[in-house]
Amino acid sequence: MNGGHRVVIVGGGFGGLYAARALRKAPVDVTLLDRRNFHLFQPLLYQVATGGLSPANIASPLRSILSRQRNARVLMAEVVGFDLDGKKVLLRNGEQPYDSLIVAAGAGDWYFNHPEWRHVAPGLKSIEEATELRRCILSAFEVAERTADPAAREECLTFVIVGGGPTGVEMAGAIAELAHTTLRRDFRSINTASARILLLEGQPRVLPSFAEKLSAKAARQLGRLGVTVLTDTLVTDMRPGQVTYRTKPPAGAAGEAVERTVRARTAFWAAGVRASPLAEMLGKATGAEVDRGGRVRVQQDLSLPGRPEVFVIGDMADYPYQTGKSLPGVAQVAMQQGGYVAGLLARRLEGGQPPPPFRYHDKGSMATIGRAAAVCDLGWVRFNGRLAWLAWLFVHILFLIGFQNRVLVMLQWAYSYFSRNRAARLITWQEDDK
Repeated sequence: MNGGHRVVIVGGGFGGLYAARALRKAPVDVTLLDRRNFHLFQPLLYQVATGGLSPANIASPLRSILSRQRNARVLMAEVVGFDLDGKKVLLRNGEQPYDSLIVAAGAGDWYFNHPEWRHVAPGLKSIEEATELRRCILSAFEVAERTADPAAREECLTFVIVGGGPTGVEMAGAIAELAHTTLRRDFRSINTASARILLLEGQPRVLPSFAEKLSAKAARQLGRLGVTVLTDTLVTDMRPGQVTYRTKPPAGAAGEAVERTVRARTAFWAAGVRASPLAEMLGKATGAEVDRGGRVRVQQDLSLPGRPEVFVIGDMADYPYQTGKSLPGVAQVAMQQGGYVAGLLARRLEGGQPPPPFRYHDKGSMATIGRAAAVCDLGWVRFNGRLAWLAWLFVHILFLIGFQNRVLVMLQWAYSYFSRNRAARLITWQEDDK
């Protein structure tokens, strides 16, 4: 640390970490704040939840990642607010001064004003949620194995996924493979292939952000895996052991919406996200607009109104200037914004001209559906099947942080592919949960 311009970055996710690394040659002192001591590769959390990978395979210690960057340090601390006039980040225990501030604290699950549903259908944003979901999924088969009542057994073997975006689709496909392939010889009293997997999506098709043809192919592949896909379907109530939903008739068809209740021991939420509460704090402090998803409206250089030294990036930022709509909450947006802000700060300190407004370059979207099946939309070309699956594997290994994690995940996936097994099928709990 050289005692120069102090850049404080809040959040060690994709945006914050890429900003910190992009500042490695700049004449600044970087302090990265995060309440966790590791960077988490969230796109692969569903593989932890279904026993395909262990938590350590998709997480890397932040100190290790930045250990060779001499102008950077990591502090494990929880941010509770900001003193923008005093240029300080307020911590649970203390404060951290800054000259420039980059806030990239991400987003959490959003239950559309029904916070009580969180206890019925947990989301998938953390290692703890992934291991808890793994416990719930695997325990459902264990309970079914020693249950004689057919109705109770059916409830144990029914899984409901709310939300048909990439996370919901990948989770549904992974649970189907687990039930129909991995576990089929492990139990004696139940047929795991009889498991019922329901995927509920409120829009007319799954993967609504993808091209319509790719969405249709994904739905067909899910059907072949044994997943029941219900589109135009909204959840109306969730209680322990049951989910109530309403399905609208197809566009142009006569009839009224039909409401049903399904008994299910295990439910999973992938239907909505909301920005970290820190975004709303910053919006109130600067007068910036905060949208329905809790994101704060930033300027075209990703700074806040009247605060050119404060930047918000990633899932917390509402940036409508490029397309008229907010940019998608995906890793590549956060990474590009982190790199942009780092470049802007370097230019500013060198006395150079400010860069043009931020522009996001969409490099494509992809989602895996099951064994050797995926969909890939690169904009200029769209494809599915085994080739898309191989592309998905390559991209996810490429963006994993740390050489060791890349090797471990590659070996684990190779083992799972050829053995049709998932080695991390561990049921863990706290003593109070027994």
